[in-house]
Amino acid sequence: MTRATTVRAVLAVAVLLVSLFVTLTMSPRLGLDLQGGTRLVLQARDSATATADRESTDRTVEVLRQRIDALGVAEPTVTRSGEDRVLVELPDVTDPRKAAEVLGRTAQLTFHPVNGAADGETSEESDKSGELVLPDESGGRLRLGAPDLSGAGVKDARAEFDGQRGAGWSVSLDFRDEASREWTRLTGEAACQPPGDERRRVAIVLDGKVISAPQVSPSVACGAGLPSGTTQISGSFSADEARNLALLIKGGALPVPVDVVEQRTVGPTLGAEAISASARAAVIGASLTALFITFVYRLFGGLAALALAGYALISYAALVGLGVTLTLPGLAGFVLAIGMAVDANVLAFERAREEYTGRSGGAPRSGRTLRSATAAGFRNARTAVIDSNVTTLIAAGLLFALGSGPVKGFGVTLGIGVLASMFSALVIARALTDLATRSRFVADFPGVNGIGLPGRVRSYLTRRAPDLFRRSRRWLVVSAAVMAVAILGVALRGVNLGVEFTGGRLMEYATTRPVDVETARTALADAGFADAEVTTAGRQEISVRTGDTGDSTEAAIRGALSEEGGTTTKLRDDLIGPSLGDELRRHALIALGIAVGVQLLYLAVRFRWSFAVASVTALVHDVVILIGVFAWLGRPVDGIFLAALLTVIGYSVNDSVVVFDRVRELWARSPGAALLPTARTAVLQTVPRTVNTGMGALFILTALAVLGGDSLRDFALALLIGICVGTYSSVFTAVPVALAMEARSKGSPGAPRGRRGAGRTGAVPRRGRRADNGARV
Repeated sequence: MTRATTVRAVLAVAVLLVSLFVTLTMSPRLGLDLQGGTRLVLQARDSATATADRESTDRTVEVLRQRIDALGVAEPTVTRSGEDRVLVELPDVTDPRKAAEVLGRTAQLTFHPVNGAADGETSEESDKSGELVLPDESGGRLRLGAPDLSGAGVKDARAEFDGQRGAGWSVSLDFRDEASREWTRLTGEAACQPPGDERRRVAIVLDGKVISAPQVSPSVACGAGLPSGTTQISGSFSADEARNLALLIKGGALPVPVDVVEQRTVGPTLGAEAISASARAAVIGASLTALFITFVYRLFGGLAALALAGYALISYAALVGLGVTLTLPGLAGFVLAIGMAVDANVLAFERAREEYTGRSGGAPRSGRTLRSATAAGFRNARTAVIDSNVTTLIAAGLLFALGSGPVKGFGVTLGIGVLASMFSALVIARALTDLATRSRFVADFPGVNGIGLPGRVRSYLTRRAPDLFRRSRRWLVVSAAVMAVAILGVALRGVNLGVEFTGGRLMEYATTRPVDVETARTALADAGFADAEVTTAGRQEISVRTGDTGDSTEAAIRGALSEEGGTTTKLRDDLIGPSLGDELRRHALIALGIAVGVQLLYLAVRFRWSFAVASVTALVHDVVILIGVFAWLGRPVDGIFLAALLTVIGYSVNDSVVVFDRVRELWARSPGAALLPTARTAVLQTVPRTVNTGMGALFILTALAVLGGDSLRDFALALLIGICVGTYSSVFTAVPVALAMEARSKGSPGAPRGRRGAGRTGAVPRRGRRADNGARV
């Protein structure tokens, strides 16, 4: 066993053992659809400066969502209920009382000059001077002037611990530009008073309570003041108190005060039967994928299936360890990622087949052993794996950094899946195959190892050699026509936005007989409300959330529930706002736009501008068609669709990168060659990888669509459409666009960038030549 193989094996075992330990010792955080959670109803009320109306309540929703994100609660539901109420649903909250306390605080932060100490007879507020009289943190009463600063001027707030000076926990503040100057002026004026004078203090007031009133240091000269970034709020805080105060200040004050008027535990939105059906579908789909990869690549395919099991364990442990909230679509996406993670193994195995049997298939190359071919396959597939996954990691990182709510959570899940996939293929699968190639039995029988066989698809393509791009512009016409039909569907039928985007209606009922979620969902589906979201609160209370706000809606829903639960009494009927509000959607679009732009730059550096633009064009093509198909079908575009759409975007870029990586490799060998024949050869060589990877994902998606029930049908349908369209566009949209752009460029195209040895002419010695990275059968 070589040293490299030993290192890979030890690293794989260590990571798997740690993942197993995390899986066995930590419990996952389940979302509202799987486990239920805590429902809070917050009542907004008028203040001296604002009225509790629809507009102020909508702004309150956005502030509350930021606070919830800071609390670490993922996948919450925050919506406006009626004109002046906010409905908050939190999954897997260990301390609902603490969450209610943090959410309910107005967090009005102000900074006041201290005009001196107040005598014992002074009331809370002096009518003559307009001064505010409040006790400081030690109980002494202070006369405070009008506030010079508010929390709106705070740029950042963070909890910090000072163990060296024994100061304990405090909150450090950074101010915005204008507020920073005001802070310097305020502290500069206070510094003009003698040390020890009450007027040398600055009072920091939160919700009408002085939380800190520090003296300006004697080292600060009169009029100089303190610069931004040196401000600390101290007050004998505990770690939790400091963190909560920091998140309240950073999240901003509520536009209007709110009171918690209701708090209850709600059940999951999906019944046990729906969850079990989805789990069975996922297991069946993953098993079919494992059997398929084993059938295609024999022993090596079986080893890849074991590596995929390791991938599943590592990914799951990472999600649990990081506290990611798991929802049913998230778990379905996790299972789908198992099928897509086979891509890296397929790239390596197909490259190993080529190294072993030659480009046309047949007898093994002279002097080429199974071990050396497998090593070359993994080595030369590495750049294709890295380039395709780096583009996805760029998108995941930007979605996490710039997005919010479910978009941020998707970025975390996507990033974990990509990293675990690369580790599974390049470390676990590589270690297993290295060990297998040392067996003489495995090396001597191609029917056992799976690498010594050329493969049926590659043999067929080698024999027929179809000229796919003889009239490449026709493919662009077809793509444009399909996009036009999709856009026409959006224009004529419109996009059926789900209740998360549009808001809708929330109704609560009490029944005389207990009704479980599954029974209620079935009854409502039979009554024409298949997309309604149903939860339970207690044994005989049911909540129904729907986007249909018609006059007959409530009566029809109550009638459907009465058939199962007996006499049904309406407890609440409120119009609710969207849970995916304007700000969240704006952040998501900004994050997605920047991600696409950064991907464009990365691909331009690694390949060529024409290849980068072609890849992004294919991505836009896939997104437009997927949205258009859902518009024609009238299916809802909701949070589940959003998750599927983001997955399709990652898949589309991944597919195009693999194709252009092979174009880059072949073109670098013949820098002066025309792009058309090079592209045609590259596509034919990567078709096997595309077919095998797509089949791995299609097995899982078909199982989810057919066996997973209504809860996952739209999710699976969107991904089925997206993967099929993405496979088409990576070949018949991206490549023709690149050909058209290169044809318009002036002069000889030269060799593409990103390859060592590009620009050389003549034969390249075997050992010095960079082998190509695409796959072929």
